Amino acid sequence: MKEFHINTEIFFGERALDRLTQLPYKNVMLISDPFVVKSGMIKLLTSRLDSAMIQYELFTDIVPDPPIEKVIAGVSVALKLHAPCLVAVGGGSAIDTAKAIRKFANQLEKDYFPHLIAIPTTSGTGSEVTCFAVLSDPEKGRKYPLASEDLIPDEAILDEELVKSVPASVTADTGMDVLTHAIEAYVSTANNEFSGALAEKAVEISGQFLIRSYSSNEDTHARRKMHIASCLAGLAFNSASLGLNHGMAHQLGANFHIPHGRANAILLPHIIEYNSGVKPTNRSQKEYDPCVRKYCNLARILGVSNMNEVTTVRSLISYMHFLNSDMQIPSRVSEACPKLTEEEYMAAIDRMADAALADGCTATNPRVPTKEEVIAIFKKIW
Repeated sequence: MKEFHINTEIFFGERALDRLTQLPYKNVMLISDPFVVKSGMIKLLTSRLDSAMIQYELFTDIVPDPPIEKVIAGVSVALKLHAPCLVAVGGGSAIDTAKAIRKFANQLEKDYFPHLIAIPTTSGTGSEVTCFAVLSDPEKGRKYPLASEDLIPDEAILDEELVKSVPASVTADTGMDVLTHAIEAYVSTANNEFSGALAEKAVEISGQFLIRSYSSNEDTHARRKMHIASCLAGLAFNSASLGLNHGMAHQLGANFHIPHGRANAILLPHIIEYNSGVKPTNRSQKEYDPCVRKYCNLARILGVSNMNEVTTVRSLISYMHFLNSDMQIPSRVSEACPKLTEEEYMAAIDRMADAALADGCTATNPRVPTKEEVIAIFKKIW
């Protein structure tokens, strides 16, 4: 038996942040990305809390790839404040930190499980609606994906005012993260009709609005659409999980600090080729794996379908290369990390392959990878 459920209440559209004026709480713990505070964007939230006479305590000890010690610090603050509501604002790191803070605080104090509101400031992770969070251990060079129903935020607020100032490079990285989420969820072995519909819509919106959103942060309509696409893709993979692309991307981020969306973008065309088995020298055949048909359907949605399955999958792969190139995303690890030597990278591949195979996301990849195959892909993207 399969199941599909959405636990998060979603507020979106113009002035979605006004939801904060309706909260039934007298005080909240505001967990914010430091950039949100430094840029003044935090005033979009605090002004509304002030108008509703809701007191708040600000916690900003947030860094990319949240390390365990930062979560522990947040847990200490949360238990001290005992606020009935946590409001997380920022990128995936801020929201993941807040999710982990609530979970671990509840483990220490069983009767404390505050209401969690997630307000993303980037259009990419989908963390505002998922049961996943990623923590890191810098000393071991590892990322640890957490998956638990109690990580899912109770509410998500999608307001395009918070993504208007996001720079083009971040828009590119996070936009490709949206596409990767949607595509991996769509071909996942745990996919279903509901996750499939959400993934298809996320791909459709991305095809229409990603380049527009990247090209101008004044294109509010495009930014709003990509914000929604990110959430749709999050709902899709929350149900269907992901695949090898993320399993490998986690290792690139943990070992070489490549931004998560960029790591996904570098890998995506190569993973589509690997999963489909469609190489430049392939000829048409009578039957294909189910994921090939799915890749072909996504190509049709994106407007790049071709004469047959082989040429259509090749067109999809070329389209991913085109997006990366058009948005100036590096095509190789060596370009993304110019100070990294080939010797250092190759020395890390064996342990990265082991970690990628052990990653929870890899379990639902449509093709079961071997260590040798993962190593080959890591070498290919150098």
